[in-house]
Amino acid sequence: MSGAELFIREDLGLTDAQIEVLAGSMNLYMLVSILAAGWTADVLGRRGTLVLANAFLMAGALAMSLGGSYAALMAARFVTSVGVGFSIVVAPVYAVEISPASSRGVLSSLPEIFINAGILLSYVSNYAFAGLPLHLGWRVMFAIGVVPPVFLAAGVLAMPESPRWLAMRGRHAEARSVLARTSDTAADADLRLEEIRQAVAVQADETGVWRQMLVRPSPTVRRVLTNVMSLQFFQQASGIDVIVLYSPIVFKQAGMSSNRTVLAATVAVGVVKTCFILVATVFSDRVGRRPLLLSSAAGIAVTLTSLALTLCVGAPTPARAAACVASVLAYVAAFSVGFGPLAPAYSAEIMPLRLRAQGASLGTAANRVTCGVLSMTFISLAGGITMAGCFFLYAGTAVVAWAFVYVRLPETRGRSLEDMDVLFTIR
Repeated sequence: MSGAELFIREDLGLTDAQIEVLAGSMNLYMLVSILAAGWTADVLGRRGTLVLANAFLMAGALAMSLGGSYAALMAARFVTSVGVGFSIVVAPVYAVEISPASSRGVLSSLPEIFINAGILLSYVSNYAFAGLPLHLGWRVMFAIGVVPPVFLAAGVLAMPESPRWLAMRGRHAEARSVLARTSDTAADADLRLEEIRQAVAVQADETGVWRQMLVRPSPTVRRVLTNVMSLQFFQQASGIDVIVLYSPIVFKQAGMSSNRTVLAATVAVGVVKTCFILVATVFSDRVGRRPLLLSSAAGIAVTLTSLALTLCVGAPTPARAAACVASVLAYVAAFSVGFGPLAPAYSAEIMPLRLRAQGASLGTAANRVTCGVLSMTFISLAGGITMAGCFFLYAGTAVVAWAFVYVRLPETRGRSLEDMDVLFTIR
């Protein structure tokens, strides 16, 4: 969308307000599937829900490429949002549940890694298709989005179901078979299965899932859920989707004039974002989640302040544009070493088994609402307090996020999923 919006605006004659709504509305649309994802994942299974998400993703990309009006594009965004909502809730849950504790940090970061690889590919395709005729270029940019779901469809066929979901359904032999393939040793597989069975047995006698979370939560569940929703809020309140969606507008504000130059700069943003996610992947199981989250929040605050200062000092020039790009690259690097991949992974791993899918839904809903508010107000807010003022505001939020992580989030590295309650009971 970040590259296509430059051409949609001209081709269909859309206003700034329409572009804001078109870009950000998907975050609110997807609340439908986000809130339904927990129930769907418990009924159809984690694997079955991903199959369903895949169908919506393919249909949405095709509909976006064929849209001929603002209303048609909005309808297509809704279709896409259903698939995105299911996938961003269930993929982290699946990755956490199937991973052994020794490598859970690495494996649970994979969904975020490939999300960023997809963003990078979209930046590259935007740049590659920018030279096509105006009415055709942005349509091809969207149409190419049909390709990744084709590979996902093939991959899902080879995926085992989550062993924890199988155990919740009483299919212990199948769960043991999956654990045998995904554990370090046979003894580890037996131990993981026994822990899962005990957790399922305890929770089978408890009240309904939503009642446990929202109506009569225990002190432990209340603390966990508060941490999950706060962490997901801070991930988006730091402004990452503003950068992803509106970096072309930011670069133009700083002094870039050519669309192709702007799109080339967004490719650099995608490269840096993807590369630095690998840092979190490598170190999350070595140094832990907490140090990476703290470093990330501090880096976000510093780089957003640098970006804001760049935008409010001097007139638009090539040098100013280069400094702006450098600040954005530093920002996405800081975000990607911690808050990017670890917010969904940490949120999924600290939720109790019976509440994990629905808890992930609530956390992701908080994430998407925050994202929707920021992405649907950025252009208007920048008109009121300036673009630099927006980034000073986001930098202040990152400072609060650092304090939240320091005070509220314990380390989870090396612990089994069934042992997480201890962290939030004794603290």
